[in-house]
Amino acid sequence: MSQIPFAATRPVSVARVGLKAWDAETVASYYRQVVGLEELSRDASAITLGVGSRALLEIEADKSAKPDDPRGAGLFHTAFLLPSRADLGRWIKHAIANKIGVDGASDHLVSEALYLTDPEGNGIEIYVDRPHETWNWQGSQVDMATNQLDIQSIVDSVPAGSPDWKGAPENSVVGHVHLRVGDPAEAERWWNSEMGFDTVKNYGAQAVFLSSGGYHHHIGANSWQSQGAGRRDESRTGLTFVEMRSAKATAEEIREDPWGTVIRTVPDRA
Repeated sequence: MSQIPFAATRPVSVARVGLKAWDAETVASYYRQVVGLEELSRDASAITLGVGSRALLEIEADKSAKPDDPRGAGLFHTAFLLPSRADLGRWIKHAIANKIGVDGASDHLVSEALYLTDPEGNGIEIYVDRPHETWNWQGSQVDMATNQLDIQSIVDSVPAGSPDWKGAPENSVVGHVHLRVGDPAEAERWWNSEMGFDTVKNYGAQAVFLSSGGYHHHIGANSWQSQGAGRRDESRTGLTFVEMRSAKATAEEIREDPWGTVIRTVPDRA
């Protein structure tokens, strides 16, 4: 059995993400069939998906909600981190066999990733990390890039005769969450001061990446589509919360970032 990824062993890590959906059943079906999550529970208002006993995504149903505004603050993507490169290879073979549409694919030096969009416009990343010992740091900044992904090499990493994709494997986690914000510098200050995160990469004035405990990033924040965006419109679909797991937390804490995005912190019960 594979180990829990490095991202989830840091002092603070991403636990799960909340979405509001106009058609929660269709959105949940996409995450089951495409991402490979399992339905863990449901009630009158929400469907919870995850892997094993680990909840990763909560989808709230709201038939009165307006569509998300991609130019506003909110979710850029939820990034599902698989435990091994072979797991990503199995997912790619599954995507090819099932003609799953992919928006993009990139080699980020620290990780290898593919990108999708769910039926209501929420971005998704499915990725695997390279060993953290191989990441290149320039002082406090980690080297990341957007290079062409060698998909064949990833597919070839699947051992001959090993099982096909049967859904997200045990120890899959939400490795990071990438947010749309109105001002990355303001987001950086907030995550530094309120959450104690370290800045690990700046892409000019338009994007910043932050983490806990030397990960390449647990949080990304960009203004590529959302420069100058104000507070989120809570009547729209899309992101409702990001839940972080903290080794120092003794009780649940709830904060809002400068755009009204709810950031929960819960104790690490592992």
